[in-house]
Amino acid sequence: MAHTKIYSGANAYSSQVMYSWDGKHLYQGPNTYSSKILYTWDGKHLYQGPNTYSSKILYTWDGKHLYQGPNAYSSNILYTWDGKHIYQGPNAYSSKILYTWDGKHLYQGPNAYSSKIISTTDGTFPPILFTIL
Repeated sequence: MAHTKIYSGANAYSSQVMYSWDGKHLYQGPNTYSSKILYTWDGKHLYQGPNTYSSKILYTWDGKHLYQGPNAYSSNILYTWDGKHIYQGPNAYSSKILYTWDGKHLYQGPNAYSSKIISTTDGTFPPILFTIL
């Protein structure tokens, strides 16, 4: 599996690499394995540090909502995902749109192409995880 790089601006090769992603771990910096592991992702929980089950669960994901803490439905809903937008809070369409995702670029605000690009990826990355960066 190719590792994804997450860049700080609109262009992959003229922006600084902020993070690397191997599908399970988010690393600080351009390299996997030689950079510090910030988070571990199992598809449902985001753990602080390199290990699942022995690290603190920071967030829980149910495919639509990102919850603070280890339990969905009994924790605070921080963000909502509708497949294109990330909303602040529990409700899509009645909450503020923070980000728009087009599969490669993360835009600040509700519109792709007319909003500022704040991150670019060169591969796959779970868009909801941008909220923790």
